[in-house]
Amino acid sequence: MSNLRPGSTNTVNKAIVYILLAFFGLLFAFPFYYMMVLSTVPGTQVYRNPPHIFFKGSFMTNVQRLFNDIPFATNFMNSVGIAVLSTVTVVFFCTMGGFALSKYEFKGKKAAFLFIMSTLAIPQFLNIIPFFKMMITFKWYGTWLPLIIPGMAPAFGIFMMTQFMQDSIPNDLLDAARIDGLTEFNILMKIAFPLSQAGIAVLGILTFIGSWNNFLGALVMLPTIDKTTIPVALSKLFMQMDGDRGGLMAGTVLAVLPLMAVFIAFNKQIIDSLTEGSLKG
Repeated sequence: MSNLRPGSTNTVNKAIVYILLAFFGLLFAFPFYYMMVLSTVPGTQVYRNPPHIFFKGSFMTNVQRLFNDIPFATNFMNSVGIAVLSTVTVVFFCTMGGFALSKYEFKGKKAAFLFIMSTLAIPQFLNIIPFFKMMITFKWYGTWLPLIIPGMAPAFGIFMMTQFMQDSIPNDLLDAARIDGLTEFNILMKIAFPLSQAGIAVLGILTFIGSWNNFLGALVMLPTIDKTTIPVALSKLFMQMDGDRGGLMAGTVLAVLPLMAVFIAFNKQIIDSLTEGSLKG
Protein backbone atom coordinates (compact mmCIF):
# COMPACT_ATOMS: atom_id res chain seq x y z
CA MET A 1 0.00 0.00 0.00
CA SER A 2 2.92 2.34 0.54
CA ASN A 3 3.74 2.16 -3.20
CA LEU A 4 0.31 3.45 -4.21
CA ARG A 5 0.21 6.93 -5.64
CA PRO A 6 -2.17 9.54 -4.10
CA GLY A 7 -4.50 9.29 -7.11
CA SER A 8 -4.83 5.53 -6.83
CA THR A 9 -5.40 5.81 -3.07
CA ASN A 10 -8.30 8.17 -3.69
CA THR A 11 -9.72 5.75 -6.24
CA VAL A 12 -9.56 2.87 -3.77
CA ASN A 13 -11.23 4.98 -1.07
CA LYS A 14 -14.01 6.01 -3.42
CA ALA A 15 -14.52 2.39 -4.47
CA ILE A 16 -14.86 1.33 -0.83
CA VAL A 17 -17.35 4.11 -0.17
CA TYR A 18 -19.44 3.18 -3.20
CA ILE A 19 -19.42 -0.49 -2.24
CA LEU A 20 -20.59 0.35 1.29
CA LEU A 21 -23.29 2.68 -0.04
CA ALA A 22 -24.48 0.02 -2.47
CA PHE A 23 -24.56 -2.59 0.29
CA PHE A 24 -26.61 -0.46 2.68
CA GLY A 25 -28.82 0.70 -0.17
CA LEU A 26 -29.67 -2.89 -1.03
CA LEU A 27 -30.09 -3.73 2.65
CA PHE A 28 -32.67 -0.99 3.18
CA ALA A 29 -34.40 -1.68 -0.15
CA PHE A 30 -34.81 -5.41 0.48
CA PRO A 31 -37.89 -5.12 2.79
CA PHE A 32 -39.72 -3.21 0.06
CA TYR A 33 -38.71 -5.79 -2.52
CA TYR A 34 -39.82 -8.64 -0.27
CA MET A 35 -43.14 -6.90 0.41
CA MET A 36 -43.76 -6.66 -3.33
CA VAL A 37 -42.80 -10.31 -3.79
CA LEU A 38 -45.29 -11.40 -1.11
CA SER A 39 -48.03 -9.39 -2.80
CA THR A 40 -47.67 -11.73 -5.82
CA VAL A 41 -47.67 -14.93 -3.76
CA PRO A 42 -50.86 -16.95 -3.10
CA GLY A 43 -52.16 -16.04 0.35
CA THR A 44 -51.76 -19.51 1.81
CA GLN A 45 -48.04 -19.53 0.89
CA VAL A 46 -47.00 -16.22 2.43
CA TYR A 47 -45.59 -17.95 5.51
CA ARG A 48 -43.91 -20.73 3.56
CA ASN A 49 -40.48 -21.87 4.73
CA PRO A 50 -38.15 -21.35 2.92
CA PRO A 51 -39.64 -17.97 1.95
CA HIS A 52 -40.35 -16.83 -1.58
CA ILE A 53 -37.62 -14.70 -3.12
CA PHE A 54 -38.94 -14.19 -6.67
CA PHE A 55 -42.21 -12.80 -8.00
CA LYS A 56 -45.17 -15.09 -8.62
CA GLY A 57 -48.36 -14.62 -10.62
CA SER A 58 -51.09 -14.11 -8.01
CA PHE A 59 -51.04 -10.31 -7.64
CA MET A 60 -54.36 -9.66 -9.39
CA THR A 61 -55.97 -12.52 -7.46
CA ASN A 62 -54.78 -10.98 -4.21
CA VAL A 63 -56.05 -7.57 -5.30
CA GLN A 64 -59.45 -9.06 -6.07
CA ARG A 65 -59.57 -10.66 -2.63
CA LEU A 66 -58.57 -7.34 -1.10
CA PHE A 67 -61.44 -5.49 -2.77
CA ASN A 68 -63.86 -8.26 -1.76
CA ASP A 69 -62.83 -8.17 1.91
CA ILE A 70 -62.79 -4.39 2.50
CA PRO A 71 -63.95 -1.27 0.58
CA PHE A 72 -60.35 -0.54 -0.38
CA ALA A 73 -61.20 2.00 -3.10
CA THR A 74 -63.23 4.06 -0.59
CA ASN A 75 -60.49 3.77 2.03
CA PHE A 76 -57.92 4.84 -0.56
CA MET A 77 -59.89 7.94 -1.54
CA ASN A 78 -60.42 8.79 2.14
CA SER A 79 -56.67 8.64 2.71
CA VAL A 80 -55.96 10.73 -0.39
CA GLY A 81 -58.54 13.37 0.51
CA ILE A 82 -57.43 13.72 4.13
CA ALA A 83 -53.72 13.73 3.25
CA VAL A 84 -54.09 16.30 0.46
CA LEU A 85 -56.27 18.67 2.49
CA SER A 86 -53.97 18.35 5.51
CA THR A 87 -50.91 19.04 3.38
CA VAL A 88 -52.39 22.11 1.69
CA THR A 89 -53.61 23.68 4.94
CA VAL A 90 -50.41 22.92 6.88
CA VAL A 91 -48.19 24.32 4.13
CA PHE A 92 -50.27 27.49 3.83
CA PHE A 93 -50.66 28.31 7.52
CA CYS A 94 -47.16 27.24 8.56
CA THR A 95 -45.67 29.35 5.79
CA MET A 96 -47.74 32.31 6.98
CA GLY A 97 -46.65 31.72 10.57
CA GLY A 98 -43.02 31.23 9.61
CA PHE A 99 -43.06 34.40 7.52
CA ALA A 100 -44.49 36.45 10.39
CA LEU A 101 -42.04 35.10 12.98
CA SER A 102 -39.00 35.42 10.73
CA LYS A 103 -39.62 38.75 9.01
CA TYR A 104 -41.68 40.89 11.41
CA GLU A 105 -40.89 42.47 14.74
CA PHE A 106 -43.80 42.78 17.14
CA LYS A 107 -44.47 42.76 20.85
CA GLY A 108 -44.57 39.29 22.32
CA LYS A 109 -42.82 37.68 19.37
CA LYS A 110 -40.32 35.73 21.46
CA ALA A 111 -43.01 34.68 23.94
CA ALA A 112 -45.24 33.45 21.10
CA PHE A 113 -42.37 31.50 19.55
CA LEU A 114 -41.45 29.91 22.89
CA PHE A 115 -45.08 28.98 23.50
CA ILE A 116 -45.33 27.35 20.08
CA MET A 117 -42.12 25.42 20.65
CA SER A 118 -43.21 24.32 24.13
CA THR A 119 -46.17 22.45 22.65
CA LEU A 120 -43.69 20.03 21.04
CA ALA A 121 -42.88 18.71 24.52
CA ILE A 122 -46.47 17.58 25.15
CA PRO A 123 -47.02 13.89 24.27
CA GLN A 124 -49.92 13.55 21.87
CA PHE A 125 -51.47 10.58 23.65
CA LEU A 126 -52.18 12.79 26.70
CA ASN A 127 -54.70 14.74 24.64
CA ILE A 128 -56.70 11.81 23.32
CA ILE A 129 -59.55 11.90 25.85
CA PRO A 130 -60.11 15.69 25.93
CA PHE A 131 -59.67 15.84 22.14
CA PHE A 132 -62.25 13.09 21.70
CA LYS A 133 -64.73 14.92 23.94
CA MET A 134 -64.19 18.15 22.04
CA MET A 135 -64.84 16.47 18.70
CA ILE A 136 -68.05 14.94 20.07
CA THR A 137 -69.15 18.39 21.27
CA PHE A 138 -68.38 19.96 17.88
CA LYS A 139 -70.21 17.06 16.17
CA TRP A 140 -67.13 16.35 14.10
CA TYR A 141 -66.89 12.71 15.16
CA GLY A 142 -67.07 10.41 12.15
CA THR A 143 -65.94 13.11 9.71
CA TRP A 144 -62.61 14.19 8.21
CA LEU A 145 -62.54 17.44 10.18
CA PRO A 146 -60.77 16.13 13.34
CA LEU A 147 -57.93 14.85 11.15
CA ILE A 148 -57.48 18.15 9.28
CA ILE A 149 -58.53 21.29 11.17
CA PRO A 150 -56.83 20.82 14.60
CA GLY A 151 -53.49 20.16 12.88
CA MET A 152 -53.53 22.99 10.35
CA ALA A 153 -50.66 24.87 12.03
CA PRO A 154 -48.41 22.36 13.86
CA ALA A 155 -45.52 23.69 15.92
CA PHE A 156 -42.94 21.72 13.98
CA GLY A 157 -44.11 23.16 10.68
CA ILE A 158 -44.05 26.74 11.97
CA PHE A 159 -40.59 26.23 13.45
CA MET A 160 -39.28 24.67 10.25
CA MET A 161 -40.61 27.44 7.99
CA THR A 162 -39.43 30.13 10.42
CA GLN A 163 -35.88 28.83 10.30
CA PHE A 164 -35.98 28.31 6.55
CA MET A 165 -37.43 31.70 5.62
CA GLN A 166 -35.16 33.58 7.97
CA ASP A 167 -32.23 33.07 5.61
CA SER A 168 -33.86 32.29 2.26
CA ILE A 169 -35.78 35.57 1.87
CA PRO A 170 -33.68 38.79 1.85
CA ASN A 171 -35.10 41.66 3.87
CA ASP A 172 -34.03 44.11 1.20
CA LEU A 173 -36.26 42.36 -1.31
CA LEU A 174 -39.25 42.74 0.99
CA ASP A 175 -38.50 46.43 1.52
CA ALA A 176 -38.29 46.94 -2.24
CA ALA A 177 -41.65 45.21 -2.69
CA ARG A 178 -43.25 47.49 -0.09
CA ILE A 179 -41.83 50.55 -1.86
CA ASP A 180 -43.39 49.28 -5.10
CA GLY A 181 -46.77 49.21 -3.36
CA LEU A 182 -47.31 45.50 -2.70
CA THR A 183 -49.48 44.65 0.26
CA GLU A 184 -48.19 42.28 2.92
CA PHE A 185 -50.43 39.49 1.66
CA ASN A 186 -49.19 39.97 -1.91
CA ILE A 187 -45.61 39.90 -0.61
CA LEU A 188 -46.40 36.59 1.05
CA MET A 189 -48.00 35.09 -2.05
CA LYS A 190 -45.70 36.53 -4.76
CA ILE A 191 -42.35 36.56 -2.95
CA ALA A 192 -42.35 34.42 0.18
CA PHE A 193 -44.01 31.35 -1.30
CA PRO A 194 -41.94 31.19 -4.53
CA LEU A 195 -38.66 31.69 -2.65
CA SER A 196 -39.57 29.00 -0.11
CA GLN A 197 -40.38 26.19 -2.54
CA ALA A 198 -37.66 23.89 -1.22
CA GLY A 199 -38.79 24.23 2.39
CA ILE A 200 -42.45 23.96 1.39
CA ALA A 201 -41.71 20.75 -0.54
CA VAL A 202 -40.06 19.13 2.49
CA LEU A 203 -42.82 20.26 4.84
CA GLY A 204 -45.46 19.08 2.38
CA ILE A 205 -43.91 15.63 2.00
CA LEU A 206 -43.53 15.19 5.76
CA THR A 207 -47.12 16.31 6.29
CA PHE A 208 -48.48 14.06 3.56
CA ILE A 209 -46.65 11.02 4.88
CA GLY A 210 -47.66 11.78 8.47
CA SER A 211 -51.31 12.24 7.52
CA TRP A 212 -51.32 9.14 5.29
CA ASN A 213 -49.89 7.02 8.13
CA ASN A 214 -52.05 8.57 10.87
CA PHE A 215 -53.36 5.34 12.36
CA LEU A 216 -54.47 6.48 15.83
CA GLY A 217 -56.41 9.52 14.66
CA ALA A 218 -58.33 7.59 12.03
CA LEU A 219 -58.92 4.68 14.41
CA VAL A 220 -60.51 6.94 17.03
CA MET A 221 -62.35 9.44 14.83
CA LEU A 222 -63.47 7.29 11.88
CA PRO A 223 -65.12 4.24 13.45
CA THR A 224 -66.76 2.58 10.43
CA ILE A 225 -64.87 0.64 7.78
CA ASP A 226 -66.34 2.65 4.88
CA LYS A 227 -65.25 6.01 6.38
CA THR A 228 -61.81 5.13 7.63
CA THR A 229 -58.40 5.31 5.97
CA ILE A 230 -56.09 2.66 4.54
CA PRO A 231 -53.94 1.96 7.67
CA VAL A 232 -56.99 1.24 9.83
CA ALA A 233 -58.72 -0.74 7.08
CA LEU A 234 -55.65 -2.93 6.58
CA SER A 235 -55.34 -3.50 10.31
CA LYS A 236 -58.95 -4.67 10.44
CA LEU A 237 -58.30 -6.88 7.44
CA PHE A 238 -55.31 -8.39 9.26
CA MET A 239 -57.46 -9.23 12.29
CA GLN A 240 -60.34 -10.76 10.35
CA MET A 241 -58.36 -12.95 7.95
CA ASP A 242 -57.55 -16.54 8.88
CA GLY A 243 -54.18 -17.44 7.47
CA ASP A 244 -54.63 -15.85 4.00
CA ARG A 245 -52.41 -12.79 3.81
CA GLY A 246 -52.20 -12.32 0.03
CA GLY A 247 -54.83 -9.57 -0.07
CA LEU A 248 -53.22 -7.86 2.90
CA MET A 249 -49.82 -7.75 1.22
CA ALA A 250 -51.34 -6.48 -2.03
CA GLY A 251 -53.10 -3.73 -0.08
CA THR A 252 -49.87 -2.81 1.64
CA VAL A 253 -48.11 -2.41 -1.71
CA LEU A 254 -50.93 -0.26 -3.08
CA ALA A 255 -50.83 1.86 0.08
CA VAL A 256 -47.10 2.49 -0.25
CA LEU A 257 -47.19 3.47 -3.93
CA PRO A 258 -48.60 7.02 -3.39
CA LEU A 259 -45.89 7.77 -0.83
CA MET A 260 -43.19 6.62 -3.22
CA ALA A 261 -44.73 8.66 -6.03
CA VAL A 262 -44.81 11.82 -3.91
CA PHE A 263 -41.21 11.35 -2.86
CA ILE A 264 -40.02 10.73 -6.42
CA ALA A 265 -41.93 13.76 -7.70
CA PHE A 266 -40.38 16.12 -5.14
CA ASN A 267 -36.94 14.60 -4.59
CA LYS A 268 -35.25 17.51 -6.39
CA GLN A 269 -36.78 20.01 -3.97
CA ILE A 270 -35.69 17.89 -1.03
CA ILE A 271 -32.10 17.80 -2.28
CA ASP A 272 -32.19 21.55 -2.88
CA SER A 273 -33.38 22.22 0.65
CA LEU A 274 -30.68 19.99 2.12
CA THR A 275 -27.89 21.60 0.10
CA GLU A 276 -29.03 25.20 0.36
CA GLY A 277 -27.55 25.76 3.80
CA SER A 278 -24.17 24.29 2.85
CA LEU A 279 -24.03 26.40 -0.33
CA LYS A 280 -24.73 29.57 1.64
CA GLY A 281 -22.16 28.63 4.24
